[in-house]
Amino acid sequence: MSIIKLYMMIALGGASGACLRFFISETMLKLLGRGFPFGTLTVNILGSLLMGILYGLIDKQVIAVSPAKTLIGIGFLGALTTFSTFSMDSLLLLQQGHFIKMALNIILNVMVCIFMAWLGLQLVMQKG
Repeated sequence: MSIIKLYMMIALGGASGACLRFFISETMLKLLGRGFPFGTLTVNILGSLLMGILYGLIDKQVIAVSPAKTLIGIGFLGALTTFSTFSMDSLLLLQQGHFIKMALNIILNVMVCIFMAWLGLQLVMQKG
């Protein structure tokens, strides 16, 4: 695959992931308000599940590493999920004195996302 095609696939996946991230974040904001960073948490959980599924499908050779890893893993999921926003959300909660919310945000993002990546992988590995 040419380097230009590779970058175009990352850009296409990235644009799609960023748009979905914005949609999910705005939806969560409208549904649940600004009291907790539910949008960031939601995209990180969803992205972790999808990453586990992707790697399971690649491991089982259901889909090829390339272009799936490039388009979906690096582009789409890389733009959908966000560690920088998670970090800033946590810092702002700390600065506002919301220590329990900050701790909950960190625990949920780390533990639930690792679990979801494992679950996604297990869902694929258990089939056939």
